[in-house]
Order: sequence, then structure tokens, then C-alpha cells
Amino acid sequence: MKKRILFPFLLLMAMLTGCSSGPDYTIKVTKEPYYQKDTAAPFEIKVTENKKAVKGLEVIAEFSMANMDHGTTDVKLAEGKDGTYSGKVALPMSGKYEAAFTLEKDGKKTEKVIDINVVKPKGVAKINGSWITNEDVAFYKFINQLQLAINRETAQRKYTGKQLEEELAYLESQEKIIDDKNQLLTQIIRLRSMAMLAEEKGHTAAAAEVDEAISKVRDQYNGYESAKKLIRDYGEDKFWATEKQQYKLIVLSQKVQKDLIEKVKKENPNFGEQEIYYQAQKQYEDLLVSQVNSLKIEIL
Repeated sequence: MKKRILFPFLLLMAMLTGCSSGPDYTIKVTKEPYYQKDTAAPFEIKVTENKKAVKGLEVIAEFSMANMDHGTTDVKLAEGKDGTYSGKVALPMSGKYEAAFTLEKDGKKTEKVIDINVVKPKGVAKINGSWITNEDVAFYKFINQLQLAINRETAQRKYTGKQLEEELAYLESQEKIIDDKNQLLTQIIRLRSMAMLAEEKGHTAAAAEVDEAISKVRDQYNGYESAKKLIRDYGEDKFWATEKQQYKLIVLSQKVQKDLIEKVKKENPNFGEQEIYYQAQKQYEDLLVSQVNSLKIEIL
């Protein structure tokens, strides 16, 4: 669709004519595009007619800035489920845009224009509207580095010779994994999702519970020189302040685990401890999948 330059009255008439020539669709933006330099951002809409999802449309979106002339960006949207249509759009800058949609089905065209405010993302993903920031991801990477350092120091205490070489080689291979942003995001989403479920179930994380958990992990880290050095280099006050926030989520998720352990015990009084924990962990993973699927998670 080529951008038309018209007087306001003529533009209004053209829009009204376009909209009246076809069905009266309603467009709702279900995934807003964000501005990221040199990056195409995901974008999604849902199309309905009389509150029912419309399928089988050919949809083209044309983006143009509302108050500046930066040309137009056209995107053909692919059909998804339940009347959703999505694509990726690379925009020149953040700001207010007009998105002009051409929707065609069975030879009938409808045009709709909506306003979209495109902003810079505050992070790399969102869970129910709450951002996961770059700082969050960096902290999880640091936590994984801490654990690797502890494992490496433990191996050096426990093994010698070829066995030590093999263990250190394995730990070195794990360095690549902790650089994987998707792996780190998965860890964050898992923990936050279960903490949210715990709160939905009425659980809370009291300050005393969080402090007790922090005291235990502090004692663990203090037992390893490599961990203490990493924390000093990171900044001890900064580290423990962020760690406290994380342990509030951990305490909450542990309460969901305890609920499941008690449930398995009650339902299976003849199970041994190992079987109880196995079944509880299995139910925890099933519950996690269900919880994640119930949340609105956007990964940019």
C-alpha cells in the first residue's frame, strides 16, 4: 500500500469509504512492536467481527510516523490461531505511529487505521506485563558463574590426576551454556512463574524466612574462596541486595514444592521417601508447564 498525501477532509473520506466497502472488523493489538535499532520487532493483532475471531484474511500493515516523514514500512502479516495475525516490523525510531491495515477476504477489502505508540523495550521479555531486564539476565548469569566456581573448587578438593582433568573439562564445557540468553531466560521464567502461583495459592514469603534462606546460602558461599572473590568483585552490597529479592521468589516456589510433597505423602502412605520426592517433582514440573501456559509471556 502506497502512502497517500491528502487534505484532512479527503483523507477522512477515503478512510470512511475504505471501511464501508467491506466487513466492519475490529482490530486489537495483542503484541505491541518495540523500537530496537536495526532489529525487526514482533507485532501481532487479533481481528474480530461481532466479537468473533475472523480467520482466512490476507492482512497488510503499513506503518508511518504520525508527526514526522520517515516514509512507510509495509508488513504482510501471517495468520495464527483464533484470528491472530503477526509479523515483524523494523521501525526507524520510537514515537507515535499510524498503522493502516488492509484486510482482504473473498475479494472484499476493508481498511482500518489505528494509532500505536512505539517505545523502547525496558528489557528482554515480559511476564504478565512485568519486565525481565538485561540486569536480571546478567545476574542469573553471574549466579551460574558462582555455581561453576564452587563446582570447580569442589572438584579440585575431591579429585586428582585424570579424574580431575575430566571433571574440569566437563565444567569448562558448561561455560558455553551460561552464556545462552535463552537458557537464562528459561531459569527466570520458571522461578517467577512458580512464585506467582504460590501467591495465587495464598502463600507469602515472610522477611524472617527470606533472611534464614539468605543466611544459609551466605554460609555456603563463604566456604569457597573462588565464590567469595567473585562476590567481592561484583560488589557485596549489590549482590546480596539482589540475592535477597531472588530468595523471596525461591521461598515462595519452595512452598509450592512442600504442598506437593505433602499431597503425595497423603495420597500414597506406603511410598518411600525417594518415591515421594520423585512423584512430587514430576507433579511440580507438570504444574509449572500449566502455569507458564496460563501466563502472557513475551520474549523480544
